[in-house]
Amino acid sequence: MKLDKIETFTVKVPPPGLGGRYFYFIKLITDDGIIGWGETSVLDCLYEMPRSFDVVMQELFEKFLKDKNPMQRELINFDLYSSFAERHPNLLASGFMSAVDIALCDIAGKVTGQPVYNLFGGKFREKIRSYSYISRTEPDLPNYSRMWLNEPEATVELALKMADMGFNALKLDPVTFFHPFFNKADENTLRSPFHMSLADYAYADKLLSMMKSALGNRVDIIIGTHGQLTTASAIRLARLMEPYDPLWFEEPVPPENAKEIAKVKGSTTIPISTGERNASIFDFQRLLEEDAASILQPDLGAGGGITTCHKIAVMAEPYYAEMAPHVWGGPVIYAAAVQVDACISNFLIQETILDGHTDFFDVICPKGIEWKNGYIIPPTDPGLGIEMDEKALRKYCM
Repeated sequence: MKLDKIETFTVKVPPPGLGGRYFYFIKLITDDGIIGWGETSVLDCLYEMPRSFDVVMQELFEKFLKDKNPMQRELINFDLYSSFAERHPNLLASGFMSAVDIALCDIAGKVTGQPVYNLFGGKFREKIRSYSYISRTEPDLPNYSRMWLNEPEATVELALKMADMGFNALKLDPVTFFHPFFNKADENTLRSPFHMSLADYAYADKLLSMMKSALGNRVDIIIGTHGQLTTASAIRLARLMEPYDPLWFEEPVPPENAKEIAKVKGSTTIPISTGERNASIFDFQRLLEEDAASILQPDLGAGGGITTCHKIAVMAEPYYAEMAPHVWGGPVIYAAAVQVDACISNFLIQETILDGHTDFFDVICPKGIEWKNGYIIPPTDPGLGIEMDEKALRKYCM
């Protein structure tokens, strides 16, 4: 059996853009017709650059994958890491490699007739706890930070509705942040990392107080910050948030410097999480060695795919660190994360886009993953356990 062809799909997500504004999928095809789906999820690295994904992935296939045995996944991954990434991957290079690994795992599961988790030791749990950002589905209403930072009452009301759906953990970011792709800057713009103002701290305190009063102990509150603070400001914010007992404080400072993340961790009783922008197992090794995080959040579409993320989980075990894979993308990386969650011992909770069944998810992936009362049910079908609709994907391709 050999890898014969690749097809790429750069998909523009319709409003409100749940999971991102673009999804990047690949389909690997063997010479005997077995298909493996993969996905790259690198936040906004490729936004408005659709040809870049398609061209690089096509050329990567011709150079590294054409006529290779898809069951030799470790060898393929090693060659990509050594040559394509020159043993020093950034998020973009790792995103391409992650999509390949996920697709190869999908093929391996279909060849053996097994769900991918059975290729990594078998099922450890029958259901997988999940959480979501507090997110609107209406395309014409402010969403995410525009809601969290400007509509505290609406945020709490939506959190209550999501709790009634079955969620027992919900995430939000109570701190403003600037991103050059999405926001216009002027001389007053706070670029990351910045120090919060007294008004910023007061608003975060108000919002979390309202959330805790409304939700009580029904729901774990997760602080999903985006590395926008200085170390000193993050320490101050952590002290303010401790009475609300969040499940974790995410990316409190930018992800480059594990020693600074460790300073925040050492200052607070709130667990610190990070990892969505880490590009290799060595990035997570540094976090563990510096005692910078107790919860690791690799993204399956950026951190090395299923194979590497399973290795990260095993590496984390002696540190008693837990895994909470990041998902901000489409149904393929979500399905890949579920396969890892199902078979590792040190799993904590899985991020979902709502319940994993947004309107758009269900259009492009009509056979998705079951979600019930806050928990994901691991699929039992071979491979990733999902089915993509190519006709629908092509309708939304750029």
